[in-house]
Amino acid sequence: MKLARNQLTLNGKTVSFTDGETILTLANRMGVHIPTLCHDPRLDPVGACRMCLVEVTGFNRLVPACTQKATPGMEVITENARITRHRQTLLALYMTDHPQDRNAVEKGAPNQLLDLAEQYQAPLNWGRMLPIRSARDDDRNPYILFNADLCISCARCVRYCAEVERVSAITLANRGASTTVATADNASLLDTSCEMCGGCIDVCPTGAMTEKMPLTRNHKPERELRKVRTTCNYCGVGCQIDLNVDDIANDGRGMVVKITSPPPGTTVNDGNLCVKGRFAYDFIHHPDRLTQPLVCNENGELQPTTWDDALEKAVNGLQAVAKRYGADALGFVSSSRCTVEENYLMQKLARAVFHTNNVHQCAAT
Repeated sequence: MKLARNQLTLNGKTVSFTDGETILTLANRMGVHIPTLCHDPRLDPVGACRMCLVEVTGFNRLVPACTQKATPGMEVITENARITRHRQTLLALYMTDHPQDRNAVEKGAPNQLLDLAEQYQAPLNWGRMLPIRSARDDDRNPYILFNADLCISCARCVRYCAEVERVSAITLANRGASTTVATADNASLLDTSCEMCGGCIDVCPTGAMTEKMPLTRNHKPERELRKVRTTCNYCGVGCQIDLNVDDIANDGRGMVVKITSPPPGTTVNDGNLCVKGRFAYDFIHHPDRLTQPLVCNENGELQPTTWDDALEKAVNGLQAVAKRYGADALGFVSSSRCTVEENYLMQKLARAVFHTNNVHQCAAT
């Protein structure tokens, strides 16, 4: 059967592709799963892990789906005995120097390498090699922990730092089996261009890059965390974040033990977060955090009250100033941490309700 332009056969089914689309992107769009370890849709594909190799008619060797562009008339097979045998062999080689005890290594995110080894029933009796990568467990930065024993040198963290964050704080050092993630002169991340965004943690497939903070809290890694999707409140961009809640911690009252980002391509921030969005969540459970409105009593002391009472007193106070000194005696200050809509409402309140143009917010937009 002759195929039309920009059509190929995927697992025996005729599908259309767009110019420049890779086999992996096409397969994902068609709901066909191809396993990967080094791939991230935000990064340029490199074909380093070799997990995504597929069979293409006319090619003598298996080809990496993440880098191979789709071409008209191509016949692609993503699953057969040959491909499965390759993946089992590859995973067995990965596991020769990788910890196999899931309970010991999974301190936060799931270990995708262990997941794939179980899925493809990779043989784990090929012998064991001692890990020879050097760890940086003495880095004094308060957020990011690197466990070199779990690293498979996929370079996702290095590439994310260079291609997305554009700071190149980390790199691959040494050669061969000694290849590891490091900084220039093995310096602390605090002494590099690192912005502590935690993107390296987010893209790491094995948990070699992980958060320090949950390990210092009353949280047990084996506990299941409940994810709550919400909006980061540190600026007006509106980044979506997932609160990871340990319902047993904090004497059964629950505690947010870490922040993760939604998958790339699903929210406005495309899975990216800044240092505040990912790590600055201590205020949630801080004992000094205000959880209800306060108003001054007759003695000038702040006392808890209801929202209705607090808003009524604020309105009365503003109206009293305007009546005595005029509308221009009032000033309204909003915040860049508010959304555009909230800042719009603040200026609407100032101009339409109190008839003053004295309104400002620190982003000056």
